[in-house]
Amino acid sequence: MSRLPRGEARARLLEAARTLVRHRGFAATSVDDLCAAAGVTKGAFFHHFPSKEALGVALIDDWTATTGAMFAAHPYNSLPDPLDRVFGYIDLRRQILGQPIPEFTCVAGTTVQEAYETSAPIREAAERSVTSGFEHVRPHLAEALAAHPAPGVTAEGLAQQFQVAVQGGIILAKALNDPAPAREAFDHLERYLRLLFGRPDTTP
Repeated sequence: MSRLPRGEARARLLEAARTLVRHRGFAATSVDDLCAAAGVTKGAFFHHFPSKEALGVALIDDWTATTGAMFAAHPYNSLPDPLDRVFGYIDLRRQILGQPIPEFTCVAGTTVQEAYETSAPIREAAERSVTSGFEHVRPHLAEALAAHPAPGVTAEGLAQQFQVAVQGGIILAKALNDPAPAREAFDHLERYLRLLFGRPDTTP
């Protein structure tokens, strides 16, 4: 096997891990599987990652950076009304559900469900990822609440509810082999926000 350009083996391994973990899960994906899918040697694997756990941490951190950049670059962030930004985020989440189930599966959520008690580094990476997920919507929710306060409701609590909808919807979609429950979770979340902020849906 010819030597790959510097850094390419690591990138290939992360890409292969993202696909395999989404389809099989973290525990069921072996180092041999990763090397075969990436087209690299085990020596290359252990050059970049001292262990499968280290690969798992790097995978989640890479996932967090990639998805964070995607959400940050989306046009909804430039809308003047903070609630419109939040609804734009929900619409984007609905669009993502148009892909096959493994392709909208969250790498961090999948991995931490398997390893949260056995791997502190993976759990901590997942915590960073979920916290990043909060931050996609928390500032917009904070602006909306500043303009329209709701007793007992915080931006942090609402942002966490978004992650409940995201992660819970994915689990239901997998269990029922149908993305509809995930889509419905976002529909219910939007209805709640419209009721909370007195913003009726005017879509014909």
